[in-house]
Amino acid sequence: MPIDSTQQPRSRARDTGPPRTGADEKATLRGFLDHLREAITNKAADVPEPQVRTPEVPSGTNLLGLVRHLTFVERFYFLGEDVDDWGRTMRPSPEDTIESVLAGYRQVIVRANQVIDACPDLTHPAPRPPRRGPAPTMRWTLVHMIEETARHAGHADIIREQIDGSTGR
Repeated sequence: MPIDSTQQPRSRARDTGPPRTGADEKATLRGFLDHLREAITNKAADVPEPQVRTPEVPSGTNLLGLVRHLTFVERFYFLGEDVDDWGRTMRPSPEDTIESVLAGYRQVIVRANQVIDACPDLTHPAPRPPRRGPAPTMRWTLVHMIEETARHAGHADIIREQIDGSTGR
């Protein structure tokens, strides 16, 4: 979909490089995950209604849905909460606002980081809903969450550029 020609395109933001992290593996992985979490919240934070929930691609993907989905993914992998319908996690309800969805995402990140920080060894299992079988290691979970969040941050970059021309972090 083309950029709304009635809106002034935002200036190009300067892209930020990779984060400086601690020296150990867990600090490095968490640093990259936090960097990506911030990138996706920044892409959605100041988008007005209805653009924040308007699908910008044929699949129906929208910024509010991406943040909402990542909230459920964090809950699943770090807090052991089950999800019945992954597709539904991408569809915001009429009651969802950007403020409420971002606040929920930020709260889950705080709780997830507490779980990560409390893990003494990355070979230990991450939380997992009981019916899902053996839990993956915390190392696998962190790497997967970096991949998952990066993938959706890329989607958010494209959607945001389609909305108002905004690029960069």
